[in-house]
Amino acid sequence: MNKHILFFPLLLAVILAPSFSETANAIRGKNREYYETRGDIVWEVPTESKVIALTFDDGPDQVYTPQIAALLKQYQAKSTFFVVGNRVSQYPDIVKSLANDHHEIANHTYSHPDIRKLSAKRLLEEMQKTQETTYSTTGVRPTLFRPPGGYYDETVIDTAKQAGFLVIMWSWHQDTRDWSDPGVKKIVNKVLNNARNGDIVLFHDYGGNRRQTVQALEQILPELKNRGYTFVTVSELLRGYGRVKQVDYP
Repeated sequence: MNKHILFFPLLLAVILAPSFSETANAIRGKNREYYETRGDIVWEVPTESKVIALTFDDGPDQVYTPQIAALLKQYQAKSTFFVVGNRVSQYPDIVKSLANDHHEIANHTYSHPDIRKLSAKRLLEEMQKTQETTYSTTGVRPTLFRPPGGYYDETVIDTAKQAGFLVIMWSWHQDTRDWSDPGVKKIVNKVLNNARNGDIVLFHDYGGNRRQTVQALEQILPELKNRGYTFVTVSELLRGYGRVKQVDYP
């Protein structure tokens, strides 16, 4: 009797397995190509021009952001800072200085939460609160959004659109993982060995001791400049060197 009881759930699982598999494949079908083609997310902008966009997440930081900004100024480099709203509130003068130096200020939520656990309403509140804080501090309204942890799904993308943002990620071959303190040499090699036109490079200016990031930039910036690269903001990269694919939505 027990054997028969066990047999039917197993049989049902075998029958339903293909449909489960098809559902999983459908979900996996919404990959980078799907979102990139629709113009929902940007990872990089292929171009023949020698331009590269350096980006910094999670700041500002009272120690490392000014050091990074000083290095960027030394090499005439414009970058994009994906700021966290509550840190903008803590260090408004640093963000003002970045804006005055013509770096791009972009949105990275207000409290850097695990957005996988947020409702669309809460995520929208995080975005909007950062917008309000950034605008009141700098007079700038960011147009770009990067989700914490690089996590995205339909809810994240739809919420970003509702708030007027374009979602920006980073080139897969340019994730420096500097947040993990991998060593200056690894950060330098990651960027220099993989540098391509139109790359978006991921760094962090907050989240612990970012000394390795600063020391790596001391080598990365002059070398890329020697190779003929111009450092641009993400918006400059999009406007001047490439065009995000767009589709019409119903």
